[in-house]
Amino acid sequence: MKTLKRLFAASALAIAAAGTAQAEDLTVWIISYSAESQVKALQTAAERFEKSHPDVNVEIVQRGVDEHKTALRVAAGSDKGPDVYMSWAGLGLGGEYVKAGLSRDLTPYYSQYGWDSRLTAPSLAFASSYGSGKHGVPFRFSGEGLYYNKALFEQAGITEEPKSYEELVEAAKKLKEAGIPAFTFGGSVNWHLMRLMDELLETTCGAEVHDQLKSLQADWNKTECATKAFAEMQSWGQNYILSPFMGVDQKQSFTLFLAKRAAMMLEGDWLVSQIKEGGNLDDYGVFPFPNGTERLYGFAEYFYISSKTSKPDLAAEFIDSFTSTEFQTEIAGVFGALSVNKEVKLKDDASAMHKEWTEIFAQAKGTFVNGDQAFPLDVTTEYFRVINDVAAGRLEPQAAAGAMQTFIGNRK
Repeated sequence: MKTLKRLFAASALAIAAAGTAQAEDLTVWIISYSAESQVKALQTAAERFEKSHPDVNVEIVQRGVDEHKTALRVAAGSDKGPDVYMSWAGLGLGGEYVKAGLSRDLTPYYSQYGWDSRLTAPSLAFASSYGSGKHGVPFRFSGEGLYYNKALFEQAGITEEPKSYEELVEAAKKLKEAGIPAFTFGGSVNWHLMRLMDELLETTCGAEVHDQLKSLQADWNKTECATKAFAEMQSWGQNYILSPFMGVDQKQSFTLFLAKRAAMMLEGDWLVSQIKEGGNLDDYGVFPFPNGTERLYGFAEYFYISSKTSKPDLAAEFIDSFTSTEFQTEIAGVFGALSVNKEVKLKDDASAMHKEWTEIFAQAKGTFVNGDQAFPLDVTTEYFRVINDVAAGRLEPQAAAGAMQTFIGNRK
C-alpha cells in the first residue's frame, strides 16, 4: 500500500506522473513538514481514507516549499495536475492559483458537508475572498510568535519576557553585549525574514495603516512609519541577527536555534512539535511579538480541489474526512495549538507550551496575515527583494519605501 511518498523530481515529471494515475487514485500535493508527528498524521489520514474506500489509493506527494509552489505553477499551465493540493490562504499565495484557474469552486461542497458550521471563523475568513465562489478548505490556522532559549536570556541578564517593542530592542542589546545574536533567520527562502518586517510594520504603523499598506491603499513613500519600519529592519539586520543569514534556509536556522547559536526565532505554533522532537520544551519559552496593537500574526493553510481532477467528489470526501471532528481530535496539537474544527480542544496531556499558545490566541485582539498572503504575487516578489536589500545594508530605508511605491504605481 503506497500512502506516503517524498518526491523530489522535476515538476514536469511529477505532473506527468499525476496524469498516469489509475482511475481511483487520489493524489494530494502538500509541502514537506518537518515534525515526524505531522508526517505521521498525513500518513494516517491517507490510510484511514483507503480503509473506508477500498478501491482508492491515496498518494501524498511532499515537496519543499519553493518546489511545491513551482509544481503548482506548472500544473496551472498544464492539463494535468493533482486532485487535491495544499496552499496558503490569501491573495498572494492561494489566490495566485485561484486566479490561474487551478482551483475549483467548492460552494456546493460547503453546502453538502456543512463546513461553514464545522470550522472556525478565523480559519474560514479567506475562502470567500477570491472574487466569486468559495475556494479551499482550511485544515490549519497558525499563530506566529517569539520563541526564546531561557538559558541564553538568563546568560544575558534578561529576567522577563519583553512586553513592549522597546523592551525587545533592549533585550537584543543585552544579548549582543553577551555575544549572543538575538535572532536566527533563513534569508535564502525570502519569506522567513519577511516575518520580522511584517511585525515591524505592525509596530511602527499600527493596525489601520499597516492594513492600508498591505492592501495597496496607502502610499509607501509618503507614509513615514513605513520608512521607520525599514530603518528598524536595517538595524536588526546589521546588529542583532545571526550572520551570515542570506545563505541559510529556514530548516538550517532552526538547527542553529537548537544549537544555542541565537536566542530567538519568529515562528509559528507548529514549532512546539519540532522542539519537542529535537530538544527539551522546558528549555524554551514563547511570547507574542510586542507590536503594540495586540493583534496576532498568523495565517491559514487550505486544501484546494484542483480544476484538473476528474474526481472532485472523492477529493471533497478526503477533505471532509481530514477536517472531521474524529480525525482532528486524534491529531490535536500536531499541526498547531488550535484545531480548525470548532469542537476539538487540546488534549489533557498537551504540553505547557501548547496550552500557553491557547492563551495567546485567546488574548489576541484580532489577527493580521503574512505579507506574502496579503500581497498579490508580483508585489510579494518585490517586497522580498526590498527586505533582503535593506537587511543586508544594500538599500537605505527611504529608498526602500520609494522602491515599493514605485513598483506598486507601475503595475496599475
